[in-house]
Amino acid sequence: GLVDLNGGTETRVSVCSVSGRKSCPLCPEEKFKACYSHKLRRHLQNLHWKVYVEFEGQRMCICHLPCRQLKSSLGSDQTQGRLVAHYHCVVCSVTIAHKTDMISHLKRHINKGETEVSYSGSSDVPFENPVPGGQAYEIMKELGTNVQLLPNHTTPQKTDTYFSRKMKTNRQLVFCSLAILAEERNPLECLDAFGATGIMGLQWAKHLRNTVKVTINDINEACVKMIKENCHLNHIRVEGNRTGLQLDGAGDADSPNASVEVVKMDANVILHLRPFDYIHLDPFGTAVNYLDAAFRNVRNLGIVSVTSTDTGSLYSKSLNVTLRHYDCQIVRTEYYRELAARMVLASVASAAARCNKGIEVLLAVALEHFVLVVVRVLRGPTQADESAKKLRQLLHCQWCEERVFLKPGSMVEENLYRQLPCQCHGSMPGKTAVELGPLWAGPLFNTGFLRRMLVAAVQHNMEDIQPLVKTLICEADCTTLKLFPVPGYSALSNQVECGVVIKTLQKVEEADTSDQSGKRKTTGEDSGNVLKKIKADTSLEHPAFYYSIHRHSIRGMNMPKLNKFLQYLTEAGFRVSRTHFDPTGVRTVATLAQFKEVLTKYSVPTYSSAPQSSAVSSERRQTL
Repeated sequence: GLVDLNGGTETRVSVCSVSGRKSCPLCPEEKFKACYSHKLRRHLQNLHWKVYVEFEGQRMCICHLPCRQLKSSLGSDQTQGRLVAHYHCVVCSVTIAHKTDMISHLKRHINKGETEVSYSGSSDVPFENPVPGGQAYEIMKELGTNVQLLPNHTTPQKTDTYFSRKMKTNRQLVFCSLAILAEERNPLECLDAFGATGIMGLQWAKHLRNTVKVTINDINEACVKMIKENCHLNHIRVEGNRTGLQLDGAGDADSPNASVEVVKMDANVILHLRPFDYIHLDPFGTAVNYLDAAFRNVRNLGIVSVTSTDTGSLYSKSLNVTLRHYDCQIVRTEYYRELAARMVLASVASAAARCNKGIEVLLAVALEHFVLVVVRVLRGPTQADESAKKLRQLLHCQWCEERVFLKPGSMVEENLYRQLPCQCHGSMPGKTAVELGPLWAGPLFNTGFLRRMLVAAVQHNMEDIQPLVKTLICEADCTTLKLFPVPGYSALSNQVECGVVIKTLQKVEEADTSDQSGKRKTTGEDSGNVLKKIKADTSLEHPAFYYSIHRHSIRGMNMPKLNKFLQYLTEAGFRVSRTHFDPTGVRTVATLAQFKEVLTKYSVPTYSSAPQSSAVSSERRQTL
């Protein structure tokens, strides 16, 4: 028989046992009418079987059905023009017209290691309502959790259950931060405010078990149904007042303690109605519309994680949208990613202060597709005032890109340019610097929290984010990787060594956040002790922002390798580290002038061998 992976659905045709007239399963009725078996066999062999593409033991035949209507956003007049022959990818269900393009597409999947994707029809796992148009879904596995995905799950405008494989790093970082909080509080109530497929909440429930009470919320009815079906796939019990439904397999012995509550409600409403220990916000775009509600009922010393995917406004591409959403004035700079992280933290701190709460920044990550910030909530007006004081304006030189946070105070300063270490204002005409902000001027990382995240990543076999977390730890300490002991050890050594760190940190935090009876305090004295501990940990000021070695390279000079340059800066007496924001960036306490001085000292002229080569070329010309 033939196998056509049409949107993930296997269509098998046994032409030998066909009795009577039979239509082609890969062609529309108007193109190929029903016929007898011998004619159908000839049609399949000459048209479909002849140009198949084989991958992992499955043969993808060419399809003439109107499958591309599923992804078409054009009107009915233009729809017919898109009904062309195509192939369906067995891995990601995308439609590709040409055979050579499909082969190249499959090679890219092989290079990425994306070869284990299974498909099932709607008959294997029954939906409450069948998928419209007979679409089949793809079952994707991540961190031991299976989720159903529709063929158009990568297009937010055309599907309700949006899912992005590029956000895997984000999901693992959020999971590790929750796992750390679960060690401090047992059990804790956590909320995934924008569930979509529910994969994040299902990973929480499946791996953390009875230490967490997971609530997955989404306002869309289709998403809620998909989340319930994904609970069925993972043998997780669905409970709650609004659902009243328990799927088959709820009492499975594989996961007796795994259960989630699925809620259909607006995110702002559920955040106002119920208190939580851990809240994760990951809307499509900016999250500023939900920050006030998130800090309304979050418990003391709880954690709020915010994922922002509006990179157009965060990365200085749409400045009018940036001003509208974040009330922040920025320009395009070499450190635009860290600028985006500090801009989101400024909005988070302002929202927390309006609810008489302060924040302690645990983690701030800005990568290509998202900006993630994780903060701990400190209740009380004193903590709110301390956080509000860390919102400052940034003075940015538009010539050399030197920058400095303006000093706090109400006194009017005659010349703000004096605060900049550079001398561009004296040598250049006009206004050489601009004020950006308001931005978060405090530290972006908590070293102890990041070390515990590394332990959680090792325990749950999250190998993808371990290099990133190690880079964050070095960046938080402002040190090089050579001075960091973890990368040189095996996974077991990492776990043993970091286990000592986590026990020490737990003892310190228990001494600060627990009384003699072992219960968690809720008074203002508790938050004050935590604040004193934070101040003690940040006594050594963390350098803000970084410099790109390529941006400040000297023309006509070959600069040293980045690791060598870090060593030179360290020998010059400066604290230095690499940064995850920019692979060519250097975070250091040195000013830009000192940075360039060291770079110039160890750079080699590119034309050092030019005279010799020119002499040789002139001799060759004379001989010719």
